[in-house]
Amino acid sequence: MKRTLASMIILITIAFLFAACNDDAKQSRNSEDRAGEQKEKTEENKSANKTDDDLEEVKKNDSTEKPSKEEEDESSNNQSNDSKVNSDVLSEYSADEIEFARVWLQIIGNQDIEELNVYHTSAGEQVNPYEETSVDYPEDVITLGGGIMADGIVTYSGNGDGTINLYDVPSHWPSEEQIDTSMEEYTENIVKNTEKIYIETGNDEEVTALIKKLNIES
Repeated sequence: MKRTLASMIILITIAFLFAACNDDAKQSRNSEDRAGEQKEKTEENKSANKTDDDLEEVKKNDSTEKPSKEEEDESSNNQSNDSKVNSDVLSEYSADEIEFARVWLQIIGNQDIEELNVYHTSAGEQVNPYEETSVDYPEDVITLGGGIMADGIVTYSGNGDGTINLYDVPSHWPSEEQIDTSMEEYTENIVKNTEKIYIETGNDEEVTALIKKLNIES
């Protein structure tokens, strides 16, 4: 009887110990599961925070690189005002006067002249007025020259579209003895080999300064 009672007590004790071990194992697993879930949530939060930080950085960069609408409008207004000022500077001069100055500035470039003389030559007049054998101009041309021969000359015809036909007329005519061909052929080459050039608008202040030096011959 005593042995039976002792055996029952031992079995009951073992059962309690086994149950306790199972509870500890479950608690351990639950703790591990909670720790894993917490780690995953932490990683997700970090990833979300990083994404938010990246988006914020992109926004900052966009804000830095792109001018605001107010800045764009101000820049556009400034450019418009500058254009209006430049237009006003030349508004009191004729289109021909502006053309003369721009052509001289682009082809010769010499601004340090005392005067800018303008001569008109009609179609049918000789290219070289000092030689009877010279060919004639096929169109009306304009010759620009400074106060002295060293300033250079420009002979051209305008096309009315911002371009000119440039004639390679020398500032000092050579004699037939100084050239390898006849004066007729020499001047004919000048007429046949004109160069079409687009004339830039240039600097309005420089254009204005040259216009004030114009001496237009009839």
